[in-house]
Amino acid sequence: MKSLINIALAVALVAPVLSHAAQPLTHAQVRAELIQLENAGYNPADESDYPRNLKHAQAIVAQQNAANTAYGSDINGASQSGSITQAGEK
Repeated sequence: MKSLINIALAVALVAPVLSHAAQPLTHAQVRAELIQLENAGYNPADESDYPRNLKHAQAIVAQQNAANTAYGSDINGASQSGSITQAGEK
């Protein structure tokens, strides 16, 4: 009985994740992805080296997306300037 409850709980926790992943892309999302791939060097009209060119462009886009969502400070850095005041001064 306890294993049945554990299975039901696991299904209840996993189902929303799986249903979200199964949602189809919109036309605008597909078009935006194709534009990203083309900007990374992929040419859909060139079928001479199709799978390798596409995978290469996908790797470039993945690196760009990872760089855009990375945690931490900006690549260029930041600085502040101002005057230092002694304790008690305003």
